[in-house]
Amino acid sequence: MNRDKLREIMEKVKNGEISIDSALDLIGFLPYEDLFFAKIDHQREIRKGFPEVIFCQGKTKEQVLSIMEKILERSSKVLATRATKEIYIAVKEKIEDAQYNELARVIKVERENIERKGKVVVVCAGTADIPVAEEAVETAMIMGSNVERVYDVGVAGIHRLFSKLDILRNANVLIVVAGMEGALPSVVGGLIDKPIIAVPTSVGYGANFNGLSALLTMLNSCAPGIAVVNIDNGFSAGYIAGMINLLIEEKK
Repeated sequence: MNRDKLREIMEKVKNGEISIDSALDLIGFLPYEDLFFAKIDHQREIRKGFPEVIFCQGKTKEQVLSIMEKILERSSKVLATRATKEIYIAVKEKIEDAQYNELARVIKVERENIERKGKVVVVCAGTADIPVAEEAVETAMIMGSNVERVYDVGVAGIHRLFSKLDILRNANVLIVVAGMEGALPSVVGGLIDKPIIAVPTSVGYGANFNGLSALLTMLNSCAPGIAVVNIDNGFSAGYIAGMINLLIEEKK
């Protein structure tokens, strides 16, 4: 961020040339911090309500650490997805309050208490789907949502789902994670009057095509109120669910 540019915007507000809201919009699009291998968008929290999230896959541990340190210079929280244990160990040596969910492959830092509101319920079909579900859980939680888990309630034993309907009905929004044939979101969609974000996983045998069969099932669901994210993309589901949940809470 350039001090002269920021001063110019503040002077315009002072002189009544632009509104405070217009100034905030301008500040939200000021330049990034250039680390050569990464250009950190420090203004994303102003525009989006949440800082830039680090996708660790394909990055070195040194790169991830550098990005996390720079984000934490200007934010009280940071989230890194698809992080290996090796990356976490390197981060933990420098950032002592970093936390790691090994199942979710998520590193997070929370330096201020987060007031969590509403409720997101994360449902997953089988135990093998839990890693993707946990990525969604961690994302929705750090964004400020209360999250409840309902795991291993797939269609092969549908009675297990029915015993949890009260929990599902009390959610503002649901995330439903399933591999194999991906039928669970349709079942939940026929029972619950809340928005559902469906997440196909790559769990399954050969004809599952690494999650393509579950993705196509979810996209072709006959149950209304279901939106679908990419295969194994718990992060996107958690982010969207967090946004919907907080919008609902703001309206109350």
